[in-house]
Amino acid sequence: MNMLTVTLNPAVDISTSVERIADTHKLRCAAARRDPGGGGINVARVLHRLGADCTAFLLAGGGSGHTLLAMLADEGLHTQALEIAGETREDFSVFETATGREYRFVLPGPAVAPDEWAACRRRVQAGVGAARFMVLSGSLPPGLSRDAYAQLARDACEVRPDIRIAVDASGPALAAALDSGLVDIVKPSLAELRELTGKALSDAHAQADAGRALIEAGKARIVAITLGSQGALLVTSRQTCFMPAVPTEVRSAIGAGDSFLAGLLWALDQGASDGEALHYAAAAAAATLRQPGTRLCDARDVVRAYAKGERPLVVNGTAAGIADLCAKR
Repeated sequence: MNMLTVTLNPAVDISTSVERIADTHKLRCAAARRDPGGGGINVARVLHRLGADCTAFLLAGGGSGHTLLAMLADEGLHTQALEIAGETREDFSVFETATGREYRFVLPGPAVAPDEWAACRRRVQAGVGAARFMVLSGSLPPGLSRDAYAQLARDACEVRPDIRIAVDASGPALAAALDSGLVDIVKPSLAELRELTGKALSDAHAQADAGRALIEAGKARIVAITLGSQGALLVTSRQTCFMPAVPTEVRSAIGAGDSFLAGLLWALDQGASDGEALHYAAAAAAATLRQPGTRLCDARDVVRAYAKGERPLVVNGTAAGIADLCAKR
């Protein structure tokens, strides 16, 4: 196993479409689609499709938890599940065909009891094995402290000090994980980075500086910032890379950020340079944007999107280099 993903608050994602959303009236929707969901689950599904040796650890409970595990088994994804008392959540998205807008309704998930959390920590630590990467991704369920991801990172590093920890979270959970000093790769969206820093980050210079500040503070080694339709930045201590968004039809944005992270990790594990890994990450995100619901991309989709994308722009972090990056955007 090269990759271990951890999803503490997975979901069964239900998606449908309707011509137009309106209050009060009954809305006649298209047939519903059900997919496995949750940050780490989505990362694992894409890694598996790209050929990575990946295991997905998750908390699962109730009938929807069994449904989720059955869907993952149908995809051939290797899982390790800890059964909890609470019912795994269902999330719901509706695509409005008249406008092309997508509405996403996200539930909080089941509360995790203290004894369940203790068992989770033991299972994750025991499951690290020879994994080179551990991905901590998605929201935290009720009942867990803000430093839950930091605790899991410490547990993993106790048994495998050289494991590379990747985090995709938000708010206090993200801040606490970064404060642990154990994060190798962090993938915030621009909105999440703004919340973390308390700054507007209105241009590429400010965004790159924010990523570099995290690295200089010892909170991460690689900062990958997703910018939506503007593309993505990848910041390291050596350089900053900018990748324009790959042109594509957008059917659903669900799982695009997770696919980005999966593409990035897969490429880095294959020995790709920072710029090439960013290019592959952007291709994976673009390929997922073309899919309905949480269907996500497959390897052929990613290859096609990679061929359509521009080459990443590598700058040296100087004012002139960042100005050139801004001009490209």
